[in-house]
Amino acid sequence: MPVKLAASTHPPSRPTTEDEAFTCLRLLRSKRVGPATYRRMIREHGSAAAALDALPEVARAAGVSDYSICPEAVVIAELKAGRANNARLLLSGQPDFPADLDALKDAPAMLWAMGDLGLLNRPLVAMVGARNASSLGTRMAKSLAAELGEAGFVVVSGLARGVDTAAHLSALKTGTIAVQAGGVDTIYPLENKKLSEDIARQGLRLSEMGMGLQPQARHFPARNRIISGLSRAVVIVEAAAKSGSLITARTALDQSREVLAVPGHPFDARSYGCNMLLRDGATLVRNAADVIEAIGQFTPPVVPDEPVIPAPKPKQDLRAVAQLHSQILDRLGPSPIAEDQLIRDLGIGPREAAPAIVSLELDGKISRQLGGLLALRT
Repeated sequence: MPVKLAASTHPPSRPTTEDEAFTCLRLLRSKRVGPATYRRMIREHGSAAAALDALPEVARAAGVSDYSICPEAVVIAELKAGRANNARLLLSGQPDFPADLDALKDAPAMLWAMGDLGLLNRPLVAMVGARNASSLGTRMAKSLAAELGEAGFVVVSGLARGVDTAAHLSALKTGTIAVQAGGVDTIYPLENKKLSEDIARQGLRLSEMGMGLQPQARHFPARNRIISGLSRAVVIVEAAAKSGSLITARTALDQSREVLAVPGHPFDARSYGCNMLLRDGATLVRNAADVIEAIGQFTPPVVPDEPVIPAPKPKQDLRAVAQLHSQILDRLGPSPIAEDQLIRDLGIGPREAAPAIVSLELDGKISRQLGGLLALRT
């Protein structure tokens, strides 16, 4: 039976000594104490030490009679492993803990970090996508990551195969952060061993999991909330209808982060998730300039204690949309033409035309051929 305590979203008191850090970690590693319970316990009892002392009694009140806190030897071993791997323990409430992440209700209580902590003080953009990314998807991820890095942004991703790997590799010189599902000292997948080592030297690796922990399926959604929580925005490059990338997108929306997506061919299952996000209002991405423009208009707000019902989005003028669709179909024929030529012929801006073009692609009325050429579907 889980421990039930009064809810609070405020970060815990700031640990100031190694002893306090030890006590915080011991509290967090005790049974039935996750990040939310950790924060509630410290809020109610004033310090990690007081919370740790009260924990057995709180557990008994909740019906757990044989409760025991985490043995000191377990915490000592984890701290020793951290030192052996040159990893640093960041605790919620400390100055070097990411402030935007710390403000979230479901923020981790601690992070193990390997690498350059200075990257956390720069603007962060997350980029995630399909593990079985297409050649075009990989090229797009590399291009976006390189351009964002040159513009001063740090690229955050999950060190997975495909899009994540491409983004990390391309942003390695300018700044990249890998958020891991297992312990920060574990390598997964093994094919990314050299990349992981390079990121530890030139970038930053983060994890809320214990040292040496091998990643399991249930760890990845928790990892995803950190990826989005660190970042000003999340860019999705290829994602299936049911994928971890869409979980990250939903988490980003819950955290009031901006969600952007790269459109893809409607027949490619790897693009279905991105096209679905675009249909539902995500910002369309053609290049890094689109990402930078969206971020320039966006400042991550502090998530309030009480849920706020978002204001409804203004309804589209359906007649104007239908008219634009009709104009696009009138301009196209069996012979394909370039998308930029079509937009020039329509006399409208790319940001107005792109959603309509993607919508018609998804409806099967037009097709995108080699080279990005558009034609009526026959």
